[in-house]
Amino acid sequence: MSEPLAVFDDLRTESEQLDLLVRDLEAEAWSTPTPAPRWTVAHQIAHLAWTDRAALLAMGDPDAFAGEVEKALAAPDSFVDDGAEAGAALEPAVLLAQWRDGRAELQKVLRSAAETRTKFPWYGPPMSAASMATGRLMETWAHGQDVADALGVVREPSDRLRHIARIGIRARDFAFAVQGLPAPDGGEFRVELLAPGGQLWTYGPEDAAQRVTGPALDFCLLVTQRAHRDDLAVRAEGADADRWLDIAQAFAGPPGQGRSPKGTRP
Repeated sequence: MSEPLAVFDDLRTESEQLDLLVRDLEAEAWSTPTPAPRWTVAHQIAHLAWTDRAALLAMGDPDAFAGEVEKALAAPDSFVDDGAEAGAALEPAVLLAQWRDGRAELQKVLRSAAETRTKFPWYGPPMSAASMATGRLMETWAHGQDVADALGVVREPSDRLRHIARIGIRARDFAFAVQGLPAPDGGEFRVELLAPGGQLWTYGPEDAAQRVTGPALDFCLLVTQRAHRDDLAVRAEGADADRWLDIAQAFAGPPGQGRSPKGTRP
């Protein structure tokens, strides 16, 4: 299967795995706090449903989506939270149905656009259908991690992490830029990640002066800011690579709050 088609299937599977965590929850469990400040389980699912609708709008009506981007620029600190808050106020069954319907429709639209080279607008750089699916998979996995942590569930990592690792690596210079820092000199870093299945995923030149190594799961937790660097087995060689591990993000928008080290949490 080609990579573009594989990411669509992997996005669907990632969503289904998260669905399994929430589909049988009692109504009160949707109010369980997650590691994201002020966000409950309902907020996490509401955010995914909201972002799926935004993706559908971007792919179907770019002019209307431009209006949403203007709203985001006008309220960068509250735009995402406001969208999650509106969805979280719904009855859990209604919210769950909206998320399911939206992600199913997005699957159809993404697959129909797969044969074109069209770039669709987004909150960051324009995206192809495959790139849009990769971004949605990354968000689904990351917000699913918040839900799993809230519910005390340990998820089994899968090779779907390769999509998240790749987007995190490609976003290196963006992570520096949103911090107001210049991109590192000297080209790509070497990144070597131990995959869940035991194989080694490698990126960048083998002879690169700076490198990052560690488990793929830990790297993905790092670039999605779902765990603090101090709690992860990701290591850097080189000053710029070391700095990157402090600021890495795989998502568009301003720097996130990240997570505190486990030893400092209340």
